[in-house]
Formats: sequence, structure tokens, C-alpha cells
Amino acid sequence: MQDRSTLRTGEPWAANLLGLDYAEEASRLGTPPAPIIDAHLHVNGRRASAIFKQVCDLYGIDRIYTQTRLEEAPVVREVFGERARFLAIPDYAAEDRSSAMREGFLKNLRIFHDEFGARMVKLWSAPRLRDLVDEGDDLYRLDSPWRVRVAEAAVEMGMMIMTHIADPDTWFATKYADAMRYGTKREQYEPLEVMLERFPVPWIAAHMGGWPEDLAFLDELLARHDNLYLDTSATKWMVRELSRHPRDDLVRFFARWEGRILFGSDIVTSDAHLEASPPGATQYGAHQAQSEEEAFELYASRYWALRTMFETDYEGRSPIADPDLMMVEPQTYHERSSPGLSGKALPRELLVSIYRAAGENLLERWWEEHP
Repeated sequence: MQDRSTLRTGEPWAANLLGLDYAEEASRLGTPPAPIIDAHLHVNGRRASAIFKQVCDLYGIDRIYTQTRLEEAPVVREVFGERARFLAIPDYAAEDRSSAMREGFLKNLRIFHDEFGARMVKLWSAPRLRDLVDEGDDLYRLDSPWRVRVAEAAVEMGMMIMTHIADPDTWFATKYADAMRYGTKREQYEPLEVMLERFPVPWIAAHMGGWPEDLAFLDELLARHDNLYLDTSATKWMVRELSRHPRDDLVRFFARWEGRILFGSDIVTSDAHLEASPPGATQYGAHQAQSEEEAFELYASRYWALRTMFETDYEGRSPIADPDLMMVEPQTYHERSSPGLSGKALPRELLVSIYRAAGENLLERWWEEHP
């Protein structure tokens, strides 16, 4: 096997520390037990979309729900056709971010709905949003007046809602250690529960609800709110934390909430991944990959990791570098360290539910019933 684990510099390649041939690995995994609906993606770039489509074909991804930048939506639709469905998002890169998440978001909402068939809106409310808006701006709260206004407009248009409400425990131990500024992790969920009651449409709380570390908390949250669903996106985070749970505990959790857990990867594609980026490049993820081959491996690595964790009994390292390890234990880990990946070999019926049935019953049905 060709050694694909290093960049031209000889440094370990963050998306393929194990030197895997991801095309060969897709063949080894075989056809998934059901064609996969990926509920959480950020697909952008004409050339990158074409490469990502090859990855989807290899790993059995049948439908994608993508948070694509508005200006990129036409080319993504051209590449993927009916396989792509779009979520409405604000212009995160706008110079005036505050306006973009208020009046600008309402404008985007209508365009996404009318021109690209969006039937879901993303309300991003990660704690770090406090660092991205003006001091004193309440946009970071999911239940703030302008967030409510956007949600009202979206629901009136027949949209359901996705939200990112919390980040990893590793971040709360480091980046968010100042609880006076960011709040505790538990406090992130207070506005979410307010909004779940106020807007009884379906909600997807991304990244296993923001707390894959604590299945008991998620149990209670799901039990309180019948309109709440979770997705498995943020691959590095999911691999690290879901691998730590005993198999029986994870199977029990997935079985209890069968139909309310959707597959998601959180893959971000960009044409900036296809060539070497100049120093100081600011495009999101520009340095994650620097050629077409690296872009292919970047995208494929996420599907390999998730399918390997869910479908097999693999025990070993993840092929994806995880800087969170270094954040919490800098004496032990470095930026190319990766966590263990523990395959859970989920029962076939749970795989079918997570990969396909949950998405069909929620997303596909919602799009059909809200034309």
C-alpha cells in the first residue's frame, strides 16, 4: 500500500495518520446496510463538490442536507442535482456580522426558501459566538429577540430548525474556562429548552446535542422534548467521545431513541482545499488540504471513521488528528495526536435507523409535506 500518511513536508498528514487508501477502505467496508442520508454538511465549491460527490458515491451517501453559502448554492445544486437539499443560513463571513444575522438573515431566509427549496434553518449558537458579535449584543442567546424573529419567519415559511448549542467538554475546560463570560455548559441548554417549547416544530440539535460525553443528560433532554432530534455530526468529536462509552451503553441509548438520532458528518468542502494556500490565507479551512488528493482524503476520512465506528469492531487509533487532546493535556499530546477509535458494531436495525429511516421519517417527509 502506498504510504499516504505524510504531506510533502514529511509531517504526518492530519486526515490520514494511518496511511489508508480510502477508496480501498470504502470497498472493504462495502455497501452500508441502507443508503445513507447525511443530515449535516457544509458543501461549497464547484471543484470540491465534484470531489466530494465521488466520496459520497464510494461510501454510500445517497442524500445530503447542506449548509451551503448562498452564493455557492447554484454550483452545488448543479453538481449534486436532487441529491442535495439546502438549509438556510446567514452570511457568516459578512463584514457586518450583526446585521447579517438580523435583517440579512431574514433576506437570506426568503431566498433559500424560494430559490433553493430550503425547509430547515440553522440557528448557530455556539458559546464562541460571544467573541464574534459586539460587546453587549444578545445575539449569542438562542432565545434573544432577533433569534426569535428569525425562527418565527422560518416557521411561517414551513421550516424546521437545526441548532448548534454547545461545544466539547474539552473546550469548556480550556477555551471557555471563564464561565462568567461563556456560561457553564449546562447553562447553554436553558435558552434551547425555552425555544423548544415556544416553537413546537422539529428541532435537530447538532453534534449529538452538543453533549456526546453525557448520555444521561441527553436521555433526560430528549425525554422532556418530543420535538427534539440529534445528529452524529462533528466527526472528530464523535469518534473521540462515543468511542469512550461502553458498547452496551451506546446501543441502549440509540435503541431507546431510535428514530430521533440522524446520521451527520459535518464535512466542510471548499475549493480552497484544492491547492496550496498562501501564507495568511483566511478562507475557512484553507490549510486543511492543499491538493485534490488531499481534499479527497479529508472528506473520505470522516466517512471512514464514522462508518468504522458504527459498523465494525475495530479497535485502534483514529486516522484523524484531534487537537483537542493537546488542548487538555499538552504534556502528553501534540497537534498530530489522535484518539482511540472503538468500533461499536451496532445492530443492523439501529444502523438502518441512523443511516436512513430516521432521515426519511423526519427530513424527507418534512420536505414532501412542505412544498
